[in-house]
Amino acid sequence: MKMRRIMLTTIGAGIVAGLALAGCQRKDDQGPTELTGRIFVFNYRVASATYMITLKKIAPIPEGTTAVAEFENPAGGDPLVVHQKIYSFWDKITLESPDLRCVRKDRPYSVSIKLVDASDKTIQTLKTEVKSDLDQTVLPTKPLVVGPVYTANPDVFKSDGSVDYGHDTACPA
Repeated sequence: MKMRRIMLTTIGAGIVAGLALAGCQRKDDQGPTELTGRIFVFNYRVASATYMITLKKIAPIPEGTTAVAEFENPAGGDPLVVHQKIYSFWDKITLESPDLRCVRKDRPYSVSIKLVDASDKTIQTLKTEVKSDLDQTVLPTKPLVVGPVYTANPDVFKSDGSVDYGHDTACPA
């Protein structure tokens, strides 16, 4: 009886350990990265908004890999495409779009990312959406500062003391 209990305990422990290890295994179709963050970054000082996507390396990335990110253009038209070289020693990858116009609060914008190796073979594809909790109208349309020492922008802060933050009327509804 005692031997049977030890054997069942050993088998049970083996099953639990096997399930725990299986849970830690990476799926074949998952790829070498996982999505860890996606936000819009609003920089009031220079009147810019950008997408920022972060990926975490979870498996080796081949030398010569490039990330090709396609960001939906909030102003309409063709997607904004960014090609960024990925270094195999990076643990974290940050992808940022060019400056945007017309970001709307609570609207989902699509982003697709392909990792391609040096021979242009796709090794991973990721798709996601990004929503902003702010509307881009919180930003001025002109930078508030210019130059390396953050000089007040004379197009915004007029010599007569008036201020013109601008207003972007060309955005789709």
